Amino acid sequence: MKRMLMSIALVLSTTATFSAVRLPAIIGPHMVLQQKSTVKLWGWSAPAEKIVIQPSWDTTTYTVVAGRGARWTATIQTPAAGGPYTIKIKGNNEIMLDDVLIGEVWICGGQSNMEWSADQGLKQAKEESPNAVQNKIRFFYVPKSTSATPQDDVHARWVVCNPQDMLHFSTIGYFFGKDINAATGSPVGLINSNWGGTPAEVWTPSEVVDNDMALREAADKLKPTAWWPHVKGEAYNAMIYPIVNYSIAGAIWYQGESNVGTHHAYRKLFTSMIDSWRKAWNIDFPFYYVQIAPYAYGDDHINGALLREAQTRAASHPKTGMVVISDLVDDVKNIHPTLKKEVAGRLAKYALAETYGMQGFVYKSPVYASHQVEKGAIRISFDHLPTTLKTSGGAPTEFYIAGADKKFVPAVAKIEGKTILVSSKDIKEPSAVRFGFSNTAIPNLFSAEGLPVNLFRTDQ
Repeated sequence: MKRMLMSIALVLSTTATFSAVRLPAIIGPHMVLQQKSTVKLWGWSAPAEKIVIQPSWDTTTYTVVAGRGARWTATIQTPAAGGPYTIKIKGNNEIMLDDVLIGEVWICGGQSNMEWSADQGLKQAKEESPNAVQNKIRFFYVPKSTSATPQDDVHARWVVCNPQDMLHFSTIGYFFGKDINAATGSPVGLINSNWGGTPAEVWTPSEVVDNDMALREAADKLKPTAWWPHVKGEAYNAMIYPIVNYSIAGAIWYQGESNVGTHHAYRKLFTSMIDSWRKAWNIDFPFYYVQIAPYAYGDDHINGALLREAQTRAASHPKTGMVVISDLVDDVKNIHPTLKKEVAGRLAKYALAETYGMQGFVYKSPVYASHQVEKGAIRISFDHLPTTLKTSGGAPTEFYIAGADKKFVPAVAKIEGKTILVSSKDIKEPSAVRFGFSNTAIPNLFSAEGLPVNLFRTDQ
């Protein structure tokens, strides 16, 4: 009888241990919750266990009962930016989350140019490190991982921005968050989920790729490497899906170099990826991204330009925006331009203008709008040009012109107000113009406000 009672006690003790309320890693101390929103808190417990949630920012108590699958999800209302607060979560056990801030939450995604930090020798990050004592900026660093199926959780934790952790965090992400915090005054939570070398397919749910012939064929052309995944959906499953319940303000993205060889499918792939993320979060959040920089992609002289053109066309997708960085490159043989602070600044201005409605920012690069032939020349007009054009020195560079034979030759370009007049003494009847349309072109043409003019071609 005594042995039986001991066995029953052991079973009850084990059951109590297993039924403890647990939370995913992204819900924890030092986190930032999206302000003025209905946000989700979720976790695991015993089936049918009653969970009581009490945030300290008001007197509301939220109650939810776990389902048969031993999982529970609660929705709570967040106030305007502020904190720190606490959140008490009580079931059979009690969890107290302290130092919780309410503010703006952004995902920082992509491949190596988003991932790079002082760990890779970035001078700007090393110089900034002593200043990175930023209590209102919080980091959540998703570790590199893959999975063939969607996962529930990641191994990470929220940390308060500090000089040591900043050295290992995305440099673009950090400077972006610093700018958003400085301009809005709101705390900023940054979710670092990126992986150098990865093509966009690995960040896209596999069914999205599999259900589209063009995307599937492009994915099949990806070549395996020893350093990063190439299988569709595997990074999404392990590094994005576990956090899709967590409310965010938006995403910033820097990726595309690994898709240069399949540029023809990139616009569709990229916008499909964006749509799949928005569907998973159930919100059309803003998505701001960086056009890849000029770089010498082997012997081919145009695939990089074609990828940048695909990114340009993707910018017509709802609630997206692209920043051009062709001027922030000092070595076209280095695929990792070092001026990350300036890239972050352009992304931040886009977000401050479009997401936060702030005035006074010129944040869009001029882009080709139309052209017309005029007596042996072609006049180019632009969108996103508030005043006029300028160069960083001398006549505009990287213009080429062609006749009906489509043989492009270097052209003479002249700024005339908001337009450019392009011509060549060798082309009497011009039919097409290209600007900056090569892998390594670094043009000297800017808006008067200092943003580089985007590459374009008038031919197809």
